[in-house]
Amino acid sequence: MGDNNPTLKTVLYDLHVELGAKMVPFAGYDMPVQYPDGILTEHLWTRSDAGLFDVSHMGQLVISGSDVAAAIETLIPGDIQALAPGEMRYSFLTDENGGIYDDLIVTRRENDLFVVVNAGCKAQDIELLTNGLAGKATVTELADRALIALQGPKAAEVLARFNGDVASMSFMTYRELDIAGVPCFVTRSGYTGEDGYEISIPNAHAVELTRKLLAEEEVAPVGLGARDSLRLEAGLCLYGHDLTLETNPISAGLLWSISKRRREEGGFPGADVIQAEITNKPKMRRVGILPEGRAPAREHTQIADENGSVIGEVTSGGFSPSLQAPIAMGYVPRDFATVGKEINLLVRGKARPAKVVKMPFVEQRYYRG
Repeated sequence: MGDNNPTLKTVLYDLHVELGAKMVPFAGYDMPVQYPDGILTEHLWTRSDAGLFDVSHMGQLVISGSDVAAAIETLIPGDIQALAPGEMRYSFLTDENGGIYDDLIVTRRENDLFVVVNAGCKAQDIELLTNGLAGKATVTELADRALIALQGPKAAEVLARFNGDVASMSFMTYRELDIAGVPCFVTRSGYTGEDGYEISIPNAHAVELTRKLLAEEEVAPVGLGARDSLRLEAGLCLYGHDLTLETNPISAGLLWSISKRRREEGGFPGADVIQAEITNKPKMRRVGILPEGRAPAREHTQIADENGSVIGEVTSGGFSPSLQAPIAMGYVPRDFATVGKEINLLVRGKARPAKVVKMPFVEQRYYRG
């Protein structure tokens, strides 16, 4: 975005300011990075109780057409035809080299698809989908809806006070439910590694419903700072960092998101490259990294072998509030991608010891029913 473009505000902007949030520009929006309690407290609160996040900057799209599940499979490797209405799948838009334009969540509804895309990729994704589905399906952005995430072990208990039906939903399912009398799209999903929900709310009711949830004693507002440390502990990728046009789903360790049928049939951009990666094994792999000591290894920190030769790079890194230790993710050659492998991180010109570890760093606690 150019310097002259004013940053956009979500419908909850004034509420964030009222709650004392520190606002920062993020993906073209003014977003809360933290509230007065701070990132560490917000992070740990989400792990023990329920954190409420504003994710209204994300793109909410509806794709409709006569055979919309088959149509979208020409653009993504996800198996959408296998979904029953009310089921969701994590996938990505790929290019002809098998690179990743964006990762997204596709929900199959009775007559259409509900798709959530990343804020920074929203305009590009709408264009890719609109052009790629021309003549087969139409893409509509739901610009009149907010999106909040209620995440943590007490999320279900809290939300069930407003509609008991949410308790029986399992991970990666969707329902249209009234929450405190407001018609919402509710998914049992999120990006913290905890149980929880994402709730799409008509803008006109978003502030009032968010206030009601925040009034529950188990719920506290959480900003983008803790959202990042939570998803890192859960071993989840962040687009533009761990996933880019230079990475592919196989090197990123996301083969699980491509079904056997889609692996064999292909039919999406870059399918031949991705099929070759599956067969021949990728040269580089995304791995979890545990640095020794207390100093975090940030994004772009170089990874070296025992001789000091640079072999890769950290794509996400920071301090884990849950483990009280630094953690990171990055890409290393396949030979270095085994758990326990010793590597070095070049921090300010000094080699610091680290080792490759299994992810997630903190156990994922999704509710599978």
